[in-house]
Order: sequence, then C-alpha cells, then structure tokens
Amino acid sequence: MRILYISHLHPPKDQPLENVGGMQNVSVQMMNAMERRDDVEIETIILNATWKFIGIKSFFFLLSLLWRIPSVEKKFNPDVILFSSMVTAGVLPFMIRKPKVPCVTINHGQDVTLPFFAYQWYIKYVFQNLQGVISVSTATRQACIERGMPPEIGVALPNGFDMSVLKKLPEKENAREILKDEFNVDLTGKKLLLTVGRQVKRKGHQWFIEEVFEKIDKDTIYLMIGDGPENENIREAREKCSEKERIIIAGKQPDKVLNAAYAGADLFLMPNIPVEGDMEGFGIVLLEANRAGVPAVASDLEGIKDVIKQDVNGYRVPHGDAEIFSSKVNEVLRNNLSKLSVSSKKYVRENFNWDTIVGRYIDFLKSVN
Repeated sequence: MRILYISHLHPPKDQPLENVGGMQNVSVQMMNAMERRDDVEIETIILNATWKFIGIKSFFFLLSLLWRIPSVEKKFNPDVILFSSMVTAGVLPFMIRKPKVPCVTINHGQDVTLPFFAYQWYIKYVFQNLQGVISVSTATRQACIERGMPPEIGVALPNGFDMSVLKKLPEKENAREILKDEFNVDLTGKKLLLTVGRQVKRKGHQWFIEEVFEKIDKDTIYLMIGDGPENENIREAREKCSEKERIIIAGKQPDKVLNAAYAGADLFLMPNIPVEGDMEGFGIVLLEANRAGVPAVASDLEGIKDVIKQDVNGYRVPHGDAEIFSSKVNEVLRNNLSKLSVSSKKYVRENFNWDTIVGRYIDFLKSVN
C-alpha cells in the first residue's frame, strides 16, 4: 500500500523525541512503525519545527500544501493520503485540484473541539472532503459526529507507544537515586506519585493539590513534570497546601530525568476535570507510565476511558470527587500495587505497541481505498 503522509507535527530531526509534545511523539512513532512494514511504501510532506513561532510556520506550511499535495500525488501515485490532524486536513476545502485518491485524517481531541466559532463553523467542510477519519478515542469520534462527520466514515483507533524506549529506562533503585540527586529528595520508604503533562486547566493539577493531596497517605511524594499556562496557579496552590514539602513541581525535564521518573514512580495520576472547548483526546502519558510498570488512577473522562481498563492497568474514578479519588489512590498504594504493576506492563505491551496499532490503521486505510 502506498501512503502519502502529511504532518505539521514533527520536531527538528536533531531534537530528542521524548522532549517534544505528545502529538509530535505520536506522529513520528506512527510513521516509523509504518515504514517498518513490508506491505507499506510511504512518502511524506513534513514540517519539522520547534514550538517557537509554530503558528506562523504552520500557516505557511499549510499554504504550501495547496500545490505540494497535487505535485507529490502525481509523482508518487499513492493509494491514500493520510493527514496527521484536522489542522493539516483543513487545507482540503481550499484545494482547487482535489486529490484523486481517498483522503483520511487522524484527529486527537483539541483539533476537533478547539473553541473558536470560525473553526467550528469550518470543520464540517473539512469532514465533507474526507473519505475516512481515525479518531484516537471513542470520545473524540463522538465529538466529530457532533460536528458533522458522517458516522460511517469514522473509526476510533488508539495511539500506541514506542517499545524501544524501554531500553532507556533504568532499574527502579537507580531511577530513585537519579531523582534523589536531581531534586534533593529522600525517597526511602516513600511511595512516589507522578504526573507528566502539559499544565493546562483540563489536567486538573490545581484541583488535585487543593482538594485531594492532603487526603492521601503521608508516606507519599508527588512529582509533577511539565510546564504550561497553569504553572503559576499550580505553584500558588502548592504554597497554600499544608503538605507542600511533599510536592515537587519540576517543570520540563530532560530525557534522563523523565525516564527516571517513570521508572522510579509507584503510581501515575491524571486528575482531569472537564473544560468546555478542550478535551483529553487519548492520554498517551498513561501508556508511557504503564509500559514502565506504573499503574494509574485517573478521572473517568473523554479519551482516558479508552486507555484504562479497570483493575488491569489502573482505575478510572468520577471526576471532581476528591473523596473517591484519594480513597482509590490510598487503596492501590496499600493493597494491590504489585499486582497492578505487573498487569499494567503486560496489558499495554500487548495492546498498545505501535506495530500492533499500525496494523489496525492499515486495515482501515485499505477499507477506504
């Protein structure tokens, strides 16, 4: 199968993949998995860029697609054109020379729900120019249907993760030594709670510190890795917390520290809250934690529903309920952490590695061809 893949989500080629955004990780890893298959030949039109001035860079990249897609299509003669997101697929209504082969897009959540009237008005015309839509979760697919996507052209298929990263994870004791040196924290006899992700409102970090953390057992340390627009509010919440000495707001970290955090953690937390116009399309960080043997407790919201299987790789609990959230965290830490650690690793390795997921992507692409 010949696939023309178009993405504005790739980092510079010399930039470590683990340090970029989740959608960039997904795009690069999926493309690499496709390239490993003997039955796929892939040609790409890619924007490799950092987040600096990404809006301007993306605009000119998208503009260039109006003539680049017809040119590459003529030379490469693909069976299907696959777009990395609704943003890249957004050029289709503007194209005078429409592609002669089926067009399919992947969408991730916010590229569907972005809360701007003009974008929401326009998105239905993008769907009209697509023959297939791969949504990364059931919730994202439903959001597409609500915005005009014909249900029969859409399917929910999950993200995957790169198995090769496992080779970079240190042993747990070594990982904790790295964290001890990096953050000057003694983890002896402590359970390490971990959150990784962009600090935006929907992630619920501030809510967790204000409403939940003081209810969790005192033999815990909470490590937060990531940055974003909510960082100041999160720091203010920490300062007001009576247990602030057990909260580490680490900011963005290099690969060595991030890998040590995953390898040294006991439980991953994702205390999301609903935010209008924003959604958790999937939650790739849950897989990144699970592959290191770290189960999760997360809010039962949106794309998270498709990642966590109850009592296998973690638990989903009602969002916004501090009592239930804290009780579940304490229960896991006290009782079945070892069991969940083993089952988490096994579950995601069997069901979410990219080589398995890409097979399902290819099957869908063939069905629209």
